[in-house]
Amino acid sequence: MPQSDAPPPLPAALANLAQACAACRRCPLAAGRQQVVVSRGNPAADLMVIGEGPGAQEDEQGRPFVGRAGQLLDQMLASVGIDSNRDAYICNVVKCRPPDNRKPTPAEMAACRPWLETQLELIQPAVVLLAGATALEGALGERGAITKLRGQWRSWQGRWAMPIFHPSYLLRNPSRAEGSPKWLTWQDLKAMKQRLDEG
Repeated sequence: MPQSDAPPPLPAALANLAQACAACRRCPLAAGRQQVVVSRGNPAADLMVIGEGPGAQEDEQGRPFVGRAGQLLDQMLASVGIDSNRDAYICNVVKCRPPDNRKPTPAEMAACRPWLETQLELIQPAVVLLAGATALEGALGERGAITKLRGQWRSWQGRWAMPIFHPSYLLRNPSRAEGSPKWLTWQDLKAMKQRLDEG
């Protein structure tokens, strides 16, 4: 029998979540979306990665982190032995694209938060990576400069969570020199992998 590249069917609860998100009109972002962007990756993974919100390509394809930043995220995870489709579940704080890729407002993040909390409850990850300051704010309600907060472990509903630089920031800061954002992110990812391996 030929192998299919189609993802495995979602468990019923996650399929129901995707349907509920598709019908959501809790905030004005629903009016401008092409489609709701719920997740990609493995719902049974121990690692959850949370980003800010869908961009143009994500809105078009219906999957998070598929543009240039997503390709870099895949490479970043692969650098510590994590396959983004097999070993991670990837989602965003908001499920609909903000106009012109602007940062989601606090009201938009609050409207979408129940979906994120449901994902956390259904996936039960051991470790959560928060990609960028908006993900940290949307998930934990914590504001601040990501340059000061990245790499520091947090406890979030009984799970380990670590903020890291967003891949789009790293695309604008490509240096790999020691102390650079890319180098710091690699240290963060190694610490994340060690935490995962410890169980």
